Amino acid sequence: MNMRLDKFLTQSSVGTRKVVRTYIKDGLVKINGQVKMEPSIEIDEYFDVIEYLDKVVEYTEKVYYMFNKPAGCITARRDKINKTVFDFFNNDSSKGIFHVGRLDKDTEGLLLFTNDGEFEHKLMYPEKHVEKTYFFWALGSLEEEDKRKLEQGVYISKGEILTKPAKIKVDKQGVYKDFKHEIYIDKLNNIDSGQYNQAVVSGYLTISEGRKHQVKRMLKSVGCKVVYLKRISIGGLMLDESLEKGQYRFLTDIELEKLFE
Repeated sequence: MNMRLDKFLTQSSVGTRKVVRTYIKDGLVKINGQVKMEPSIEIDEYFDVIEYLDKVVEYTEKVYYMFNKPAGCITARRDKINKTVFDFFNNDSSKGIFHVGRLDKDTEGLLLFTNDGEFEHKLMYPEKHVEKTYFFWALGSLEEEDKRKLEQGVYISKGEILTKPAKIKVDKQGVYKDFKHEIYIDKLNNIDSGQYNQAVVSGYLTISEGRKHQVKRMLKSVGCKVVYLKRISIGGLMLDESLEKGQYRFLTDIELEKLFE
């Protein structure tokens, strides 16, 4: 099996595609003992000996995991106070991988892990327009005008540009007392026994950006306070609901294709 030299070095975590091309052109890379200065030259990643700065570069197979993130852990490799998403991985599985994007501490659902930098670039960069869908429960209501605003774009903070057009689908709407058994979180802020008539709404919001707390801020801009949030899909890939919270598994080839549909 043949692979471009620059792709091999990138996938082996030597650097980004741009950086490794510079290394190659500067004569820092050898193939079977010979300096090669053409990034596009093809190599056999299993049989050719590739060296960078006279050290052999070991080829790393690419892995892709689907993880069902529970609420209460942060998207980071380590933290002195909080449990992190990596605490759910065993040592062998977590070696060399990183999370693709992130979810807030109190947000649940689909989170991807890989050791493939190009894969992350394809999914996360704004110009790629990969859609991400979230299910939410919020205090408040969504009228037709509110939905129209979200679909056309809203201002979520002073100095920020308009959000890109989104898709919004209201699932349920009414008062808390009618849905209290469906809003499955231990502590629901701003709700007590005297507030059973508090307006609540659930639905699905699909965005193609990744600004900080974007879903919460978008809904806040139309008067809704998110109290539960779960990412259910990225591109055409749906969260496998058979995965318990905190569990992970390899993505199938078909699922990888669905990500970019």
